Amino acid sequence: MREQSEQRDEKELQAERLSAVLQAVENRDASRIEALLGTLHPADIADLLEQISPLERSELLALWHGGIDGDVLSEIDESIREEVIEALPDNVVAEAVRELDTDDVVDILEDLDQEGQEKILSALENADRVAVEQALAYPEHSAGRLMQRETVTVPEFWSVGETSEYLRRADWLPDQFYHVILVDPRMRPVGYTTLGRMLSSPVEVLMRDITEDSFRTVKATDEEADVAYYFNQYHLISCPVVDENGRLVGVITIDDAMNVLDEEHEEDMLRLARVGDDSSIQDGPIATARQRLPWLAINLVTASLSAMVISQFDATIAQVVILAALMPIVASTGGIAGTQSLAVSVRGLATRDLTSSNARRVVRRELFAGMVNGVVLAAILFLAGTFIIGDYHLGLVLASAMLVNQVVAALGGVLVPLTLNRFGLDPALASATFVTTLTDVMGFFAFLGLATVILI
Repeated sequence: MREQSEQRDEKELQAERLSAVLQAVENRDASRIEALLGTLHPADIADLLEQISPLERSELLALWHGGIDGDVLSEIDESIREEVIEALPDNVVAEAVRELDTDDVVDILEDLDQEGQEKILSALENADRVAVEQALAYPEHSAGRLMQRETVTVPEFWSVGETSEYLRRADWLPDQFYHVILVDPRMRPVGYTTLGRMLSSPVEVLMRDITEDSFRTVKATDEEADVAYYFNQYHLISCPVVDENGRLVGVITIDDAMNVLDEEHEEDMLRLARVGDDSSIQDGPIATARQRLPWLAINLVTASLSAMVISQFDATIAQVVILAALMPIVASTGGIAGTQSLAVSVRGLATRDLTSSNARRVVRRELFAGMVNGVVLAAILFLAGTFIIGDYHLGLVLASAMLVNQVVAALGGVLVPLTLNRFGLDPALASATFVTTLTDVMGFFAFLGLATVILI
């Protein structure tokens, strides 16, 4: 109860703050805006900018931009980031990006057009600009785009004392780092040591004698989704990135890997809902409609298949009119069952819990679960048809069709994404369309076909 109360108080505080900020913007009171926003965490400032309208955002940034630093820019949703950067003075943008590590700069640049990218790049020092441009040269969604170029490395034969002295004197260290990477003379990483273990070891101990068992590397060309999987699977904190010759070129940290996982989860959810993998609450009505319309058009085509099936049984429906009212029961329940099975399967494929080695077991499980659900729902519909509608023949048709469609839905929910994945297609993108069509067509066909055999 206390936690719920605190959450409610925080939401109320955020709403009051937002209202006060908008009032200050309307009154053009820059000092009041500074008082309200000046001490906020960058993520909270980013959230506030995302919640207001484009006009309100433009007016707010015109009055106050002193608190917009690199951390705020990296927190802002990519759907409005370019708009915010364009609204800021060049000197503010320049100062903001200079504070960021190369991976954060690359993350910002990826979502900007050529003009916006040049604006950011021109604000960087030459060395940083070269590092960012090299990162952008790697394929999109690769480890090379995700990594930061700032690494902390020492020769593998150094002692703890030598390393500690070196780090104390260095003035170029990243703001945050978790490991000291050990390299050979060819700059190939051979291990790493956590700062905690290094500081707790005697100064004469060699760094290579206190390396971590979790050490592994990834190639700069590896998919970022694979990298995020490694972090999650092997509980990594950071991971060195190497080029095609095995030389160290950067490092990926856990915060960036977790961001990739969040993005993957969000994309899967949006794709399953068929609204586009880059949909955002910030999108305007035209952009939103453009993202959704193609899938609605596809649904028109797939829905026509159901209509064709129904049209084949028009004589049956004409003789037993109540069938028209009962048809959606079987089809819609099958659709829900298919979506349930599909969601679990797509998630399993994304996390690699569902693989070719355990696919048969999962298919058998879904088949059995579909049969169990089908039997229970069939019994309910048989009783309803017999005692409520007063026709046990109709109850038998409902029950049989429900059982068939529940089995079809359960199997379709797992076999469709497995098949798409086998052919290298994204299961989250197209599975829902196939499964929905399958359950609708089979639901109508089983119900009306059985009605034709039993009732006519």
